[in-house]
Amino acid sequence: MKFHYQKYGLALRPVIGVNLKLNSKAINYEVLVDSGADICIFHSEVGEALGLDISKGKPREVFGVGGKASLYYLHDVEIEVGGWTYKIEAGFMPDISGKTMLYGVVGQKGFFENFVIKFDYKKQELELKPRE
Repeated sequence: MKFHYQKYGLALRPVIGVNLKLNSKAINYEVLVDSGADICIFHSEVGEALGLDISKGKPREVFGVGGKASLYYLHDVEIEVGGWTYKIEAGFMPDISGKTMLYGVVGQKGFFENFVIKFDYKKQELELKPRE
């Protein structure tokens, strides 16, 4: 399945739509496909909308480019992309808000491990194929 890069300001980014699911709840959500991210991290508001008590997850820290540590909480959810659904462990971070960061991040664990991914910046396309 192919997705087109999205424009944010002057930058083109590989941002795609996914569905996050828990029990009978599902939320459409945009995520940056980030090969440099170790795990999938989403806004805590998204987890709360799915019915999670964010602070009851396993606490972990992540360090950004500037070296600042941010706390997130791990929870089990499902992610659906292009009709393919996977159970993943994802982080939900209270310190980011939808006003400053418009999308979540999908990384190596939980996303790249489930797909073969081709980035084509010149064509402004991202191609996903599920691993067999």
